[in-house]
Amino acid sequence: MLLRSRNVQRALLLLSVTYAGALLLPSADAASCKTGSQMTPAQRDALSNAARTMAAGVQSGDVQTLQANTIPEVAANFAGIAASVTTLKPLVQRATITVDAIYELDASTEPAGAARTDFYCGTPLVVLNFNGLPPGTYALAIVHATGVPQPQQISLILAQTAANRWMLAGFFSKPMIEAGHDGLWYWDSARKYAQRNMNWDAWFYYRMAADLLDPVEFLSSPNLDKLRHETDSTRPSSFPGAQPMPLTAQGAVYNITAIDTTVALGPLDLEVHYTPDAAQAARLRDPSTARKQVIDVMTALLVQHPELQAAFHGVWIHADQGNASVFALELPMEQIATGTQPSTPTVNPVPR
Repeated sequence: MLLRSRNVQRALLLLSVTYAGALLLPSADAASCKTGSQMTPAQRDALSNAARTMAAGVQSGDVQTLQANTIPEVAANFAGIAASVTTLKPLVQRATITVDAIYELDASTEPAGAARTDFYCGTPLVVLNFNGLPPGTYALAIVHATGVPQPQQISLILAQTAANRWMLAGFFSKPMIEAGHDGLWYWDSARKYAQRNMNWDAWFYYRMAADLLDPVEFLSSPNLDKLRHETDSTRPSSFPGAQPMPLTAQGAVYNITAIDTTVALGPLDLEVHYTPDAAQAARLRDPSTARKQVIDVMTALLVQHPELQAAFHGVWIHADQGNASVFALELPMEQIATGTQPSTPTVNPVPR
């Protein structure tokens, strides 16, 4: 499985949402959607102002006021949103707030208890998919908080009351850049790696691009579908998933359970998890033999996939027992002795 090491805050307590893997043609009974350009000025201003007010509440950390402006079903269990606001406040309190996109979602005539509600919005087509959506009028507002070292994207689900007041019904946030680069940079870099058959590098960079460019998992668009297709085309066949990936290092076989990216130390690193067997776990009890073991794992991975040195600052290795990491080490690429590597063409790395 893949670890989700990037900093994504989510709190959506009212609605269950689902991602459509491909764009669908609108059905005759689909709920309706208006983009910002299709709204009247009064509708657009009311929705944009509500989104800005809520974003300002995040900037000031005013959890109490935000909760008071949240629909009762969500306000009754507000801990997730409150935690997200607390995390975001120091990152965005000096940011410039911009409402990047708004969608009004009319499900007022949908039957109660509908299993799924699809909204088809604008041109090019954007599709929003919800499960178990109660009848009503909703909106999605995507807000950018920029002009700060760690710009953030905040997506708000809003519900309209009988008095035409917009109230908070769901909350998502994610960074707009990772390790100093935005999603378009990672997408372009992934394509360059793919053109050189450096599929491990391409796979990770495509995933970084998708994480940064997709504001919410229940939104689909032609560009995002294209990105997902390109991502799928580069997925390494030997990658750990339902089964661990065996990796031979110094005559021992290590079971790699997960590989992902992390920016925990600032630069973009690989994060590798393995489950040691009994003999390997015993050697982890001594710091010197533990260090040698995880460096052996790092070295073997880079010997097998030398292209990784071009795309990442370093490697984190975690030796896990159950859900706990019993030993972890991070080293920059230049400090990992890769030994004798198989013959491979010289490549110019994509700048990090």
